[in-house]
Amino acid sequence: MATSNVFGSREPITKVLAAATTLQANQSGTIFILDAAAGATITLPTLAKGLYFKFIVGAAFATTNWIIDSAEGDNINGAISDMGTTVANVPAVGEDQINFVATAESIGDFIELIADYDNSQWIVSGRCAINGGITATDPS
Repeated sequence: MATSNVFGSREPITKVLAAATTLQANQSGTIFILDAAAGATITLPTLAKGLYFKFIVGAAFATTNWIIDSAEGDNINGAISDMGTTVANVPAVGEDQINFVATAESIGDFIELIADYDNSQWIVSGRCAINGGITATDPS
């Protein structure tokens, strides 16, 4: 849960991730900072009403991708803005995973995932600084 400051506004909870993990529904609302020399797989919890997660690249990683994986699969939809030299839209249509790509990541690249429980999907949005910095895939 977020905490309140002296002015009554809520401060977000941030957590640094440096290894593979499976998120729990009670971590909803957390901003996760990806901070390790090598990426890992982060598995989302089972889709439920009201869930929200944000992931931000906090440090360069050289060898493997950071992967945000849906527990159910085939239910990540939305779009990511690719702000590289050729500005593009990275569509996500019935995907299993969102990948922060090790060869193209930039500190500050991010995605947000919002649970659309009524339509059995995660809605993704985000932005990356270099072409190919974030991809949406369905490897299975």
